[in-house]
Amino acid sequence: QVQLVESGGGLVQAGGSLRLSCAASGRTFSDYTMGWFRQAPGKEREFVAAITWNGGNTYYADSVKGRFTISRDNAKNTVDLQMNSLKPEDMAGYYCAAEYAFTLRRPDLANDYVYWGQGTQVTVSS
Repeated sequence: QVQLVESGGGLVQAGGSLRLSCAASGRTFSDYTMGWFRQAPGKEREFVAAITWNGGNTYYADSVKGRFTISRDNAKNTVDLQMNSLKPEDMAGYYCAAEYAFTLRRPDLANDYVYWGQGTQVTVSS
């Protein structure tokens, strides 16, 4: 089992920044690909960003490229999402996800991740 706890959400004005963090426990963190997804009310959960076990590869949704940065610290068992130039359409619940690196096929597919956090809310005011 992998336990994931997100933090860092909140209210920010459009154009502002937030940094989300996800703390993992339970298994060897460096064995897992980590992802961030988001879900707005009435919408499907969508991919935001992912990072491979050693940070060597990162993936981003087109909608956040150039504005968001995913990073991980395997010594601290954390994965962060730095969000800059936030837009009202970024407002959603943000979820951290983990999947064993050697079985994950598509880092952008929510269904390929087994472990999920409870989420943290990001609200962007225009």
